[in-house]
Amino acid sequence: MTTLTKKQCVPCHGESEGASNGEIEQLKSHIPNWEIIKLNDEKRLERTYEFPDFQSALDFTNKVGAAAEAEGHHPALLTEYGKVTVTWWTHSISGLHENDFIMAAKTDELKS
Repeated sequence: MTTLTKKQCVPCHGESEGASNGEIEQLKSHIPNWEIIKLNDEKRLERTYEFPDFQSALDFTNKVGAAAEAEGHHPALLTEYGKVTVTWWTHSISGLHENDFIMAAKTDELKS
């Protein structure tokens, strides 16, 4: 368990501050298996998890969905045979916020 998984997400809105490059670098150190990607000119966190079959991938997708609902912060989820790609970013600020790193760390815990 990292320090990030002990935190709760805070509600964001369009006025919220995104994470600075320094904050992103520091927060990223807690989730080394995640990639920072840029899509539609927005920074996002993305990771693909592998599973032995579709049912296992679907079960994981449902766990991530339940965690997202509990925190009020929702990812993009792509469920395929044997893998799930999870992408976190904060829609209201079109970029990364501490919440995304918190949820990425919590997603990793769901896989363990």
